[in-house]
Amino acid sequence: MAKDPRLGAYMIGVVSMRYGVHPQTLRLYEREGLLTPSRTEGKTRLYSDDDLERLEFILNLTRDLGVNLAGVEVVLTLRDRLNRMQEDLERLAQALEAAGVKDVPRPVSGTGLVKLASHGLRKRS
Repeated sequence: MAKDPRLGAYMIGVVSMRYGVHPQTLRLYEREGLLTPSRTEGKTRLYSDDDLERLEFILNLTRDLGVNLAGVEVVLTLRDRLNRMQEDLERLAQALEAAGVKDVPRPVSGTGLVKLASHGLRKRS
């Protein structure tokens, strides 16, 4: 699925300079499937704001935490799965509320976790 180029459109040279990463490193991340910039009709890579956020996460893992690319792939895959599950949980909670179920447990903001009470699940405070 093509990304909306209006949501930030940065060419590889700009991204390279901004983050202090060689353009070949960005190409490697794309070959490895870690980044998926959109392309113009002339095949120029365009990095969106979402791509830059993902790149910052990758650089944090590699530079600051010393994670290798295989580890980065695992972490990104798990993060993507967690985000999809969180979205599914939110849709399920909305469907339950629409069906009239009371006290539907909701994810704690920003964590994807649901608070537990001694008597079971409860709505977040």
